[in-house]
Parts: sequence; C-alpha cells; structure tokens
Amino acid sequence: MKINYRNIGLFALMALLLAAVGVIQSWSVAFTILNLCLISSIMALGVNIQWGYGGLLNVGIMGFAALGGVAGVLVSMPPVANAWSAGGSNLLIALLLALATIILATYTYKKLRGNGGRTLAVLLIVVVGYFATRAFMDPAVNAIEAVDPSKTGYLGGLGLPILLSWVVGGVFAAGAAWVIGKIALGLRSDYLAIATLGISEIIIAVLKNEDWLTRGVKNVNGIPRPVPYEVDLQQSQFVLQLASDWNMSIVELSSTIVKLAYAGLFAVVLLIILWLSERALRSPWGRMMRAIRDNETAAEAMGKDVTRRHLQVFVLGSAVVGIAGAMLTTLDGQFTPASYQPLRFTFLIWVMVIVGGSGNNWGSVLGGFVIWFFWVQAEPLGLWVLDVITSGLGEDSPLRQHLIASAAHMRLMMMGLILLLVLRFTPKGLIPETRR
Repeated sequence: MKINYRNIGLFALMALLLAAVGVIQSWSVAFTILNLCLISSIMALGVNIQWGYGGLLNVGIMGFAALGGVAGVLVSMPPVANAWSAGGSNLLIALLLALATIILATYTYKKLRGNGGRTLAVLLIVVVGYFATRAFMDPAVNAIEAVDPSKTGYLGGLGLPILLSWVVGGVFAAGAAWVIGKIALGLRSDYLAIATLGISEIIIAVLKNEDWLTRGVKNVNGIPRPVPYEVDLQQSQFVLQLASDWNMSIVELSSTIVKLAYAGLFAVVLLIILWLSERALRSPWGRMMRAIRDNETAAEAMGKDVTRRHLQVFVLGSAVVGIAGAMLTTLDGQFTPASYQPLRFTFLIWVMVIVGGSGNNWGSVLGGFVIWFFWVQAEPLGLWVLDVITSGLGEDSPLRQHLIASAAHMRLMMMGLILLLVLRFTPKGLIPETRR
C-alpha cells in the first residue's frame, strides 16, 4: 500500500497546532479543543456519508444532533418519581392513543385503496385520535410541569450509564431520518435541503417548548459523566503527587486528566466509525452509491433502486450525527435546546466536509479538526492581529477600542478566508476523493 506523506503531513501539522496551543495557552484548553474537534469530525463523517456517498443535501444536521442530545437526558438522568406519579400514567395512555391513531389511519389508507371514502375515513380517524390524545395529554403535561419546576418539571430519564445514550442517540436520529426520508427523499436536491432545514427547526422548537420531556429552555443540568469528576481527582493522593512532581496546579492537572479521558473515549468512537465508513466506501455497496451519486438515471437504468439506497445512506449518516450529538451533551454535562442553531452550526459542518474533501472519510476528519480549531482560535488570533495593527494608536483611541472589541467577529471572516483559499488552490478539498 502506497504511503501518502502529504496526508500524514497535514495531520501532523494539525497535531503541532494543538500542541502549540497547549504550550502557549494551556493543555486544558488544548484538550478542550481536541475533544470538540473529535466530535466535529464524527458529525462531518455523517454528513460525508450522505453527501459524499449519495449526493444528498441535508441541511437539518442540528435537528439530528439535538435528538442525540435528548437521548443523553432520557437514558442517564434519574427518573423524577413525583412527576411520574402526577401525570405519568395519563401521558402513557396519550402516547398509546397517538400510536393507535397512526396505525389505524395507515391500515385504513391501505385497506380502502381505490375507495372514494378513503380520505374521509382517514381524516375522521386522525381527528378523533387527536382529540382523544389531547384529552389525556394536556392534564398530564400540566401536572408534570408543575412538580417543582425550578429543579425538575419533567419526567427525567432511566438512570442508566451515559455511554448507552450514544447508541440510543444514533437510533433516535436514524428513526427520525427514516420517517423524514420516506416523505422528503423524492424531492429535488434544493427542495430536500429546504425540507430538512424546516424539519430541523421543528425538532428544536419542540424540544424548546415541551418542558415535560427536556425542561425546555430551563435546560437539564448535571448529566452524569462517564469519566471521574475533577473534585474527586483533586482528593486523590496519586494526582496530588503528580501535580507536585510536574509542578502543576492541582486544578489544572485534574481538568486536563478529565479532558484527556474524554478524548480517549471520543477517539475510540471516531476510529470505529471511520473504519466502518472506509469498509463501506470500498465495498460493492460503496461503489454502487457513488455510481448513483454521479448519475442517478444510469444507475436506475441498471436496475438499482435509487430511492431505497438514498434512504439507506440518509439513515446511516443521520445515525452518525445522532451519536455525535449524544457525545456533545455528555461532554457539556447539560442539555440546552437553545444552543442548537441550525443555520450557524450546519454551515460549519458543511465547511468541514468541503474543506476536508467531499467523498473522502479521512478528509472529513481532517476538515473537522481544521475548521473547529480555527473557529475556536479565531478570536485570540484576531485579537493579537488587531492589537499589532493598532499598536501605533493610543490606548484611548476610539478606532483601536472598536477594532479590538470586534475581534470575536473574526471567526466568520476566517471561515470565509479558509474556504476561499481551499476552493482556489485545492478545489476538491485538502484530501480529495480517491477515484478507484
């Protein structure tokens, strides 16, 4: 196998940049960036599966990431006993009625095929089911949200290990993608992008407003960790001895150890998904997906079920994004629905895929590291550049103060600059797709 020294050099340069942050700023900051880079790379891999393999333009990435975050709450948080006793039974009845309505409406729609009264029958079932569901759900929701709303006001979760939520987050996102795909994958690429963006906004709006499920904008705090807490490490004799030997603050050392532990977990997940993605890309299925992406008409003429394959790749990519969303909630230790901003962060993930190299898994990983690193470091770098440029002005100069106060806006300028440079000098990305 031929060794590509250019690609190795790009990853080595990225490692040197992270090491420079550790030396110049602090290793705690460096590992914080590393963890977010790892999660971003997993999200970029999910988008690359959809766009790089199948040519599907999904702009609803944050909606699937939010579903992964919900999994972290529903799996790991302890159940709120008072909320369950206040309205849990009525809520379960409402959910069963909603499910029965969907099943009965679907059965009626198929059974009365060709019958003139089919639409009326389905409409009648949906209307009756809706009001029956709301008759049980509204009192249940009001009762649940009234249980100590400053601390709880929701049902809680199952109290299981947080690592299980990563798998559940992928399942949640895959299930939502299957439903969305059955409805929207017949649309043209630009209409599909609009539909997925709209559905993403709907998902996030529901999570913001359904307090009984996720506390809405009041957020869920204190999500359990899969790694030790800093306070516990600071009381460990081994860590105290290390801090003394290395002449480090015990606070900084404990924080660095926790972030390093997170990095180890995230790196394992990234490597597993990367290995599976590479196996899929090199398989006959991967060659078929690229053929469909390049020419749907020719692939369909060869007997390939294009819609079904698009659904497969849409579900797989969304599942990967859902896993990354659950990992992000685990890292933050809280679930904040308002932080999922579809346009802002979807743009970032797409830039990662484009800069890294669409259709190349290693390129998506590199793009995740490069873009998130400069997204985080743009403000301190911009502050340093503006400080140097305005060094000839007085400290009380209005122009100097305005420019330095605007350093945070350098992020968007830097993203645009990176994108322009890459598209100008390497139009297919830093690690282009390999044509086999």
